[in-house]
Amino acid sequence: MAQVLKVRIPIERVGVLIGPKGTVKERIEKACNVDLIVNGETGEVEISCKDTSGDPSSILKAQSIVSAIGRGFSPKKSFRLMDEEVMLDILNLRDIIGRSKADMARIKGRLIGKKGKTRKIIEETSGADVSIYGHTVALLGRLEELEAAREAVRMLIAGSQHATVYRFLGRKRQEIKREKLKLWEE
Repeated sequence: MAQVLKVRIPIERVGVLIGPKGTVKERIEKACNVDLIVNGETGEVEISCKDTSGDPSSILKAQSIVSAIGRGFSPKKSFRLMDEEVMLDILNLRDIIGRSKADMARIKGRLIGKKGKTRKIIEETSGADVSIYGHTVALLGRLEELEAAREAVRMLIAGSQHATVYRFLGRKRQEIKREKLKLWEE
């Protein structure tokens, strides 16, 4: 029996998932060897393998790509998840700060920064992509990139000054570079 996974994405992101003339949906189906059934009224996406002899991890890749698009990433960035080393991490801000709209707006403002400066610095220094959408912060990247970005987000939520977070990211970036150099030397 074919495995079927269901993912719910915000209704306003369904158009992005489908893409112009169905191109994004088609590309996911082809790349992951799956079928997508998208309900435009509920935002529910049903993902199933096209054939039982295929790679079972492909359905999980498709699920990650659909989830990334649902969390605000562009299809182009979401397709980074085809790389085995790239992962999606979603932090639910409600779990951390509760349901207060004022707190949510304040924290999202801290994470985005003036004209997107903070989000951009987190992306540039960690290497991870960041999407702040609804009540979530989604991160997309390799493990070491995710760890740095996740810690920066947690520091900002906890109230750390932006300059402190930027210094942390700078140190983390240097650590990652040193680790990569060690790998090249071996």
